[in-house]
Amino acid sequence: MSAIMKVLLIVLTAIFLTGAASNAKAGDNKISIGEKVTIQSKVLNEERNLLVYLPDGYNLIASEYPVIYLLDGGYHFLHASGMVQFLSGQGIMPQAIVVGIVNVDRGRDFTPTPDAKIKNGGGADKFASFIKDELKPYIDKTYRTQPYSILVGHSLGGTFATYAFLNNTDLFDGYISISPYLAWDDNMLIKQTGEKLKSGYKNKFFYMTLGDEPEFIPNVEKFAQMIKTAAPTGLTFQYEYMKDEDHGSIPHLSMYNGFKAIYEGWKIPDGMYKEGLASIDAHYKTLTNKFGYETKTPEYVINLLGYQYLGNKEFDKAIEVFKENVKRYPESANVYDSLGEAYEKNSRYAEAEKNYDKAVAISDKKPNEFTEVYKENLKRAQKLLAEK
Repeated sequence: MSAIMKVLLIVLTAIFLTGAASNAKAGDNKISIGEKVTIQSKVLNEERNLLVYLPDGYNLIASEYPVIYLLDGGYHFLHASGMVQFLSGQGIMPQAIVVGIVNVDRGRDFTPTPDAKIKNGGGADKFASFIKDELKPYIDKTYRTQPYSILVGHSLGGTFATYAFLNNTDLFDGYISISPYLAWDDNMLIKQTGEKLKSGYKNKFFYMTLGDEPEFIPNVEKFAQMIKTAAPTGLTFQYEYMKDEDHGSIPHLSMYNGFKAIYEGWKIPDGMYKEGLASIDAHYKTLTNKFGYETKTPEYVINLLGYQYLGNKEFDKAIEVFKENVKRYPESANVYDSLGEAYEKNSRYAEAEKNYDKAVAISDKKPNEFTEVYKENLKRAQKLLAEK
């Protein structure tokens, strides 16, 4: 791939992932990164507030997304969502929905057994039931999700993430446990690790970190060694000691490294765009085998390939790729608009008008920030067709 083409792809990615799906409305000086949602929990007998980040382009394309569930959501939502946006924009991980769970009583929710030091402690099982029976079904029903989710927890949140990993094997696919307090209840989690690891852990990933926290080191390292020794087939485990971080500073770097570790190999290798769609599809098939669910080649990736051909004036190849995108994502206005553009640049104005019209029809049913652009494209194609 030429240097110019690399720049083109970076620019196209930036336009699509940032400009094309900006959360700021025209004429509005406010920028929003997410929304607050409140649900009623029967399991916990209380209202729970959620902070939800939707990927750039969520309202523009018809894709489905993995979900990252973030404990201590009120503290970590902003930097975690920005990190997911950045890493996905670089192709290092997929675009993802982030759900920050705002605390009500973290001592109650994150601890597995009662303890005199924490009032109302020991509610981890109820909190896990809330996630399994209420929160995840609500998110799956409300948003377009894929069957892959990651839990992120820090400190006592890391304790809960570790507890869920051992006791609720199927609740999540990936776990990021940051500076977990594993001395809880006389090291109960460490004591049950060997037996719990005998359960099924197919396509599971557990990533754990610890900073310069001397009182945590013995238990965390003992736990890490136990997993390294007895990790069942299908479980990938990584432990990272971050000596330059402390208990307060470690979450950000842990999430960054954790997402990269979980999604190692996700990024499309250099040169694969030059090889064409078949090679790109093969790459995502490999990811399907790794992650245990169907990872389709995303709409925007196919579009980038089409625009590469279009930029090289390889009109037939561009049209072929854009038509395949229409076939795979027929509910997206964006794919018809791109196909219309390819036909227009190839002076095939009738086909351009037809596809622009389809883009407008879909967009009118669910308006987005590009609805007016689609309409302008249609008017232009109609004018060109009339002048032909």
